[in-house]
Amino acid sequence: MELSVIRERLDQLRRMMAAHGWDAVILTGTDPHRSEYSAPRYHAVEWASGYTGEGDLVVTADHAGLWTDSRYFIQANAQLEGTGVQLHKTRVPDEVPVPQWLARHFAGGSETVVAVDGRCISATEVTTLRTAFGAEDALTVVSIPDLLQPLWTDRPAVPQTPVITLGAELAGWSRTQKLSWLRRWLSEGGFDGILLSALDEIAWLLNVRGEDIAYNPLVISYLLVTPTDCLWFVRKGPLPPEDHETEDSFYELTADGVSIQDYDEIGLVLSGMLDGEFIHRLFVDASTLNYDLYQLLKESAPRCEIEAGRTPVGLRKAVKNEIEIAQMREAHLEDGLAMVQFLFWLEQSLAAGESIDEYEAACYLHDCRSRIPGFRGESFETISAYGPSAALPHYVTPETGSRVLFPQGLYLCDSGGQYIFGTTDITRTVPLGPCTQLEKEDYTLVLKGHIDLAKAVFPRGTAGCQLDALARAPLWASLRNFGHGTGHGVGFFLGVHEGPQDIRQNFNRQPLLAGMITSDEPGIYREGRHGVRHENLLLTVDAGTNEFGAWSRFEPLTLCPFDTSALLVGLLDESEIAWLNAYHKRVYEKLSPRLSGPAARWLRDKTAPVTR
Repeated sequence: MELSVIRERLDQLRRMMAAHGWDAVILTGTDPHRSEYSAPRYHAVEWASGYTGEGDLVVTADHAGLWTDSRYFIQANAQLEGTGVQLHKTRVPDEVPVPQWLARHFAGGSETVVAVDGRCISATEVTTLRTAFGAEDALTVVSIPDLLQPLWTDRPAVPQTPVITLGAELAGWSRTQKLSWLRRWLSEGGFDGILLSALDEIAWLLNVRGEDIAYNPLVISYLLVTPTDCLWFVRKGPLPPEDHETEDSFYELTADGVSIQDYDEIGLVLSGMLDGEFIHRLFVDASTLNYDLYQLLKESAPRCEIEAGRTPVGLRKAVKNEIEIAQMREAHLEDGLAMVQFLFWLEQSLAAGESIDEYEAACYLHDCRSRIPGFRGESFETISAYGPSAALPHYVTPETGSRVLFPQGLYLCDSGGQYIFGTTDITRTVPLGPCTQLEKEDYTLVLKGHIDLAKAVFPRGTAGCQLDALARAPLWASLRNFGHGTGHGVGFFLGVHEGPQDIRQNFNRQPLLAGMITSDEPGIYREGRHGVRHENLLLTVDAGTNEFGAWSRFEPLTLCPFDTSALLVGLLDESEIAWLNAYHKRVYEKLSPRLSGPAARWLRDKTAPVTR
């Protein structure tokens, strides 16, 4: 995007601020459901700054700042250059988050007026902002729904894509079973209703999937569940005549007692139900409920008790049932075959002297996955990164002008698939030929950390933050580190990122429970040189009980070899070599029966035991 366009948009925004008496505007990169990934309609930060990663934008009369974490530092510096927007680094020592920065910036002045799009910022975030300013009269938060609408004249509409439903044979529980479970929770807690706003929680509870957000099989909607009613606010307009999938799905949902409502009617319906005293005690999640809706609840029903907290749906969703686990194992088997076909093709093509760039490699991998019955698309945009490109953890592979691959150095490919029977996420860093000593060291130390986490055995109730150091210790010992988390939860044909569990340095009390699926992806990134990341998905399983208590361990779900040609085997201890050999033996046993000819021989060679 031309720099002049960005500068003009910021000027337009500042003129609007001056006309309304706003001291600052906060633009978030999210939607009314606080989704990690959002539809193009909600890409306000990108529209105003040209930056395409995750982060929040703050604009004042004399400053424009982008707040994001280390995954995006290199990308942000490149995309913001010349725009007048300054990078503010988060998740680093001495960081100054947006609320504290604003409070300091306007300290000592009169009352500060901050404008937000109340639909795209959570109630919790506004509370944090008020807390940072301290005195109640020091800050006024003005909520302007669709704040950029007067300026963003070609803004995309709210998407409405086909909706499908999953049966219990895939999901394990039927939607009626899930609703019965949630209503028992309401009864036990003394609640008259629960309002769900997180899209993955709604999709899981109703066994529905859609395509409203790229790479995420979600449907933009709200859900209100009471002891007797289930209102799904999802319809954004008339269904296209050819959308028979949605029509059939709505019929199934209606038959199960789900009432289909208009998306934009959520506020009106809630006001009526609460004001009419149908609901006396309502449970909400203030971290995903947007500020506008939360304020409406507070103002329209002063006699209704609104209790905010974490819904039970997120944790129940994260602990996969036996059928979901079986389906996820099948998804990783199919995905592993696609990865082997891709890696075999890549090696053979480069050996034959063919010219392949990063984007062409990503397209070939897509073709491999698309042949799998039940494939519904990638689980995120494939990161196909060679050499210096891989130093950006969230590199966006350009369709034109991407780097050409050569038979030397390291190529990183982070990708995943959405299947009707599961979700995958895998990273392999591939030595394309001779590597430098530093590349080999980084490659080996990251794999050493990956293995040390994967082979962990730990007391039941251990949280991911207590295990994070296992993956970092080999890097720390060599004075190296990485800035992102080590692991995130993964959904069942849902978001490739889900909570409540994770494996990272941030303190999160949530234990890793049997049935949870979490990534294991340490890395290292050297700007202008290379990047390394090794990633498998791990299933937490029981490891037995003895006089010291109950124990858990990890079972790798991902089935794909690690290329050992760049390994400095002397850096691995015997237990790490044993784990790697056992893992490769399992990969070969699972995948080889489905392969033949050169690909089978290639896999045999790639999974050969490592020795000192």
